[in-house]
Amino acid sequence: MQPTGAADEAWYDDDAGPVVRPYTMTGGRAAPDRGRFDLITLVVARGPAPAAGRLFPEQSAIVEMCHRPLSVAELGAELDLPVGTVRVLLGDLLAAGLIETHEPPALAELPSEELLRELLAGLRAL
Repeated sequence: MQPTGAADEAWYDDDAGPVVRPYTMTGGRAAPDRGRFDLITLVVARGPAPAAGRLFPEQSAIVEMCHRPLSVAELGAELDLPVGTVRVLLGDLLAAGLIETHEPPALAELPSEELLRELLAGLRAL
């Protein structure tokens, strides 16, 4: 169907959300300048958020929310922002020393299946 140019046939709708704002927040960057942020990487604030005006409101919100550990995926959901945008904001906060990250354990660091079986047996014995 060819658009007729009527206002009700615009290429966007109310549910599309902001298009320019995430691009503005990240300065056009698609990847963080510092750090690696998996969806399950835990983020923790290193102190209170700095004075207003130094950070984007979303960055201040991240620092406030991260007084308890939150994953990158949780932050994206809470802020209603694309995860790519959240990663760039986190990279800036990491570079500023406002957050720290805790990576999930590597597969080589996971406990052995034998240890897990023994733990399960011990729990069942309780």
